[in-house]
Amino acid sequence: MHLIKKLAIFSITLFIGLQGLLVQAAPTQGKEYTLVNPPQATETGKNIEVLEIFWYGCPHCFDLEPSLSTWVKKLPSDVTFRRMPAIFRDDWALSAKTFYAMDALGVVDKLNADVFNAIHVDGVDLKNENTLFDWMSKHGVDRKKFADAYSSFSVQSKVLRAKQLTREYGISGVPAIIVDGKYMTAPSMTGGHQGLFPVIDSLIARARTEHAGKK
Repeated sequence: MHLIKKLAIFSITLFIGLQGLLVQAAPTQGKEYTLVNPPQATETGKNIEVLEIFWYGCPHCFDLEPSLSTWVKKLPSDVTFRRMPAIFRDDWALSAKTFYAMDALGVVDKLNADVFNAIHVDGVDLKNENTLFDWMSKHGVDRKKFADAYSSFSVQSKVLRAKQLTREYGISGVPAIIVDGKYMTAPSMTGGHQGLFPVIDSLIARARTEHAGKK
């Protein structure tokens, strides 16, 4: 009888564990994620796109950055990660210009975390152009090249496009994660960072199935 009781407890525990995995693997629309309506075009060709929409001044984006960067390093070869600065207000365009100027010079991956730390840890006012240009110079970026990129037509065009896409994705805050232009999730929907990545992984799996169905 004692053995039977142990087996029963083990079975119940196993069932609860499996149920937990199923819940984790199948996020609920309207709770852990929403649909992007209408879906937006991706920029990653045949690969599944994971897009982070962020703002350098956002403390939640700052908190997410370390775990997000670690997760990105483990992405499979059929998934491409991108970032896009959100522009909800005109003053957010300054942060977007900073990002796109860094992108034009190929230093986003190198300096992205440093920009967050400068703002949220060191209290550097990167909204001030001279302060920003000096900061970039101290971090190994040619001051004139960065200033030229910051003021370039290409960067201005990308900022305007980011402002338009911020509206079209239908997000209400940052950080937000868009999977393959169709599915939107965020730490605020998943109970924090710990719940975010299993949801993204599940949405990637769904997008992968959809891609396979188109072949």
